[in-house]
Amino acid sequence: MIRLRGVERMFQVGSETVHALRAINLQLDAGEYAAIMGPSGSGKSTLLNILGLLDRPDRGTYWLDEVDTTNLSEEQRADLRRHKIGFVFQSFHLVPRLTAAENVELPLVLAGMAPQRRKPRVEQALEHVKLTDRAHHRPDQLSGGQRQRVAIARATIMRPTLLLADEPTGNLDHHSGNDVIETLEALNLEGITLVIVTHDPEISRRARRRLQMVDGTIVDD
Repeated sequence: MIRLRGVERMFQVGSETVHALRAINLQLDAGEYAAIMGPSGSGKSTLLNILGLLDRPDRGTYWLDEVDTTNLSEEQRADLRRHKIGFVFQSFHLVPRLTAAENVELPLVLAGMAPQRRKPRVEQALEHVKLTDRAHHRPDQLSGGQRQRVAIARATIMRPTLLLADEPTGNLDHHSGNDVIETLEALNLEGITLVIVTHDPEISRRARRRLQMVDGTIVDD
């Protein structure tokens, strides 16, 4: 599913070169559930961005579903990202003027899917996250937990094989956060590979695999 070999990422900050990732070697099989932990600046989000094809490594190789992504064009990377990867962020990133259903539908619209095919897919996605009764509510009419579940439905509407979640409960209370994690875990049980970046030890303990990062390296797996 995922293979990283010797992946490094560096950033230039003024006259200083910062090594965000150092010689990362990682393999995740299809259907795994992994949590990435570490202090701020340890490279967690940089690693997630590379896994999500939002960023490129300076050195090393990244294979996703037997595809070497290292030298793909931006168009090829965008196509692979659209069909294989879903993203869930701490800040939801919903379009304020659109309803829950319209937010979930957006990736299908951008992919050019016909309206008659989109409607049942959206209904199924909202049912999956238990928000059928909130389909016509805008984000400002939803709780934080409900907004995050809309974001999850949108992230999975294209039926990706990999779901990346960056601090998905960071803006939520304990109860809402637990609902969101249970929703993500239900998707993992259906076969989606789930990778969560989190500062919460309680969430990391729920994962079947835990990666600890320090100074751009994986120090414990």
